[in-house]
Amino acid sequence: MLRQYETILIFTPVLSDEQINNAYKDYNNFLNINNANIIKEEKWGMKKLSYKIKNKNNGFFYCFTFKSTTSFIKLLNNKILLDERIIRFLIIKMNKYAIQYSNKKKIENEEKK
Repeated sequence: MLRQYETILIFTPVLSDEQINNAYKDYNNFLNINNANIIKEEKWGMKKLSYKIKNKNNGFFYCFTFKSTTSFIKLLNNKILLDERIIRFLIIKMNKYAIQYSNKKKIENEEKK
């Protein structure tokens, strides 16, 4: 059964723009290869962290929403844990209320444009 997930990755700020773009593409390809349906993908860019993580004050944020199976989440989690470019990550399973809110925000953002 496919479920909807949202993942936020924080990459270390010492990476160059090219390395960050390669990392984005790497995770995007990983999702596509494993038949995850990408719904939304956002590059939030460099942000200041609320507290230091691994002696870093900033990080490159990347958020994507996708539908996939639970077994794929285990693979994704293992891939992220082994990736030294990532200083923090969060994977959440979205419930029906989060999905409705996300869809509502998406429609509002499209109307503003």
